[in-house]
Amino acid sequence: MRENDAQQRATTYSTYIRVPELLALQTPRESGPEHDELLFIVIHQTYELWFKTLLHEFVRAGELLRQGASHDALATLGRARTIFKTLVSQVDILETMTPLQFGTFRNRLEAASGFQSAQFRELEIVLGRRDQSVLASFAVGSADYVRLTNALSQPGIWHDTLAYLSLRTHPIPVETLKADVREAYQPHIGVQDALLAAYRNDAEAALVLERLVDIDEGLQEWRYRHVKMVERTIGRKHGTGGSSGAEYLATTLFQPVFPDLWHVRSKF
Repeated sequence: MRENDAQQRATTYSTYIRVPELLALQTPRESGPEHDELLFIVIHQTYELWFKTLLHEFVRAGELLRQGASHDALATLGRARTIFKTLVSQVDILETMTPLQFGTFRNRLEAASGFQSAQFRELEIVLGRRDQSVLASFAVGSADYVRLTNALSQPGIWHDTLAYLSLRTHPIPVETLKADVREAYQPHIGVQDALLAAYRNDAEAALVLERLVDIDEGLQEWRYRHVKMVERTIGRKHGTGGSSGAEYLATTLFQPVFPDLWHVRSKF
């Protein structure tokens, strides 16, 4: 009897991944069924899982950078870069849904909007955004509001990178290292000079910096594909939840999160 009980309690693929619970989370709002709503839900749930993973990886990357562990940091940042490539490729799947197909269930989204993704907002913060407007979509005092408020007061991955470079004796300006992390980072000529020296004289640090460029470029690529996907699906209509849709999303394009790494390119 005990052996049978143990076998029943043994971990299986289904229990470890929690497959039944996972598959129960897709609940289209149409009793129809409506064919394309399931795809829409699965894609966005998958995005949220990748956002969760990215946040997890950036916490680890920040710790490794502050320890000066270049090789482990490179591996972790490389994983983040690959996840961004996956985020971009998922747009291809979403674009198989035509405007007419999306229109069959769009009204069921009501006030729901991607602007309400607390994890993506937190990801923006980790990558350097310092803007209280990220809180606007969340009820004051809610768990998401508190989490984002706390994130706005914590160092981001760029702060961790500057600490890493300083640890390797690159001359990062003291005022930059001691700057209030709650304030938006501003490109700094002194930081750019230190970056240039790192690129020229510190091959290990240069690899870390290039991995961050990969991540920055990956985020910009995902934003661009997201804008074009929205445009081809709803044109210039307002988005769900009262957002301005593609019009707003277009304003986020070509804004690097690590501007010093781009400014320094013209100095090589």
